[in-house]
Amino acid sequence: MEKKEARLNRLLNAGRCLDIALDHGVCNEPDFLAGLQDMPAVMDQLVAAGPDAVQLNYGQADLLQRRSGRDKPALVLRLDMGNPYNATRHRVMWAVLQNQDDPVLPAVQMDAACAVLNLFMLPDEPDLLRQCVLNIARVRADCERYGMPLMIEPLVMSPHTARGGYMVDGDAGKIVTLVRLAREMGADVVKADPTADPAEFHRVVQAARCPVLVRGGGKEDLQQVLARSRELLDQGAAGMVYGRNVYQHRNPKGVVRALMAMVHENASAERAWQLYGADAS
Repeated sequence: MEKKEARLNRLLNAGRCLDIALDHGVCNEPDFLAGLQDMPAVMDQLVAAGPDAVQLNYGQADLLQRRSGRDKPALVLRLDMGNPYNATRHRVMWAVLQNQDDPVLPAVQMDAACAVLNLFMLPDEPDLLRQCVLNIARVRADCERYGMPLMIEPLVMSPHTARGGYMVDGDAGKIVTLVRLAREMGADVVKADPTADPAEFHRVVQAARCPVLVRGGGKEDLQQVLARSRELLDQGAAGMVYGRNVYQHRNPKGVVRALMAMVHENASAERAWQLYGADAS
């Protein structure tokens, strides 16, 4: 058995995965913390909802991993942090590893099923991309040594806007190119933005040549989220990594139930909406 296979089997249920991202605290952006103020309560709620995985930073991973029993979500541990998500534009853009000496060891110590790193591509910020490439190059060798699957998050962003923040650039050509870079660097799993036209997402899956989980981004109308998710799954996505569309929702458990039905039961968007409504009632 390949060393990483055991952990991948914990992350991917028959090759599919719903990963709930709660790692927003390292972004240093107040808006991201709405819904995450009481992390123990959030974790209680999400573990009860039963997604495949929860994505956390080292300082919050104990909320998941100290729980007894086998029936809990797998841990996806973020290993890096940076400032591209801030509403304020910075003079210097940066992305650094949270543990400089042995960056993958915390994932091993916390019994993570997977580690995740960013691969940012922002307009006119080539040094930020270089920093991410160096982070991935530094981590990949240790992932191989420890048998830790590596999830890479290629993020193509559009220019900083007056609304504040770098927004997602849904250009399929740009996303495919950056996803291909992630694969060339050794990604075991790719977390990718959706293409502006969901019908083009199969190109992202082809470029990745490994399981592709769709990134959720900012909170949107749930019916729209479900409809787009169905389209992307039909294009070959293996699942989703959603954060604010779950934890900022008034009924996170119902959202998880709906998404899990889509990922693992091939439910339609309409059926998922019905399941959400049934849970909400």
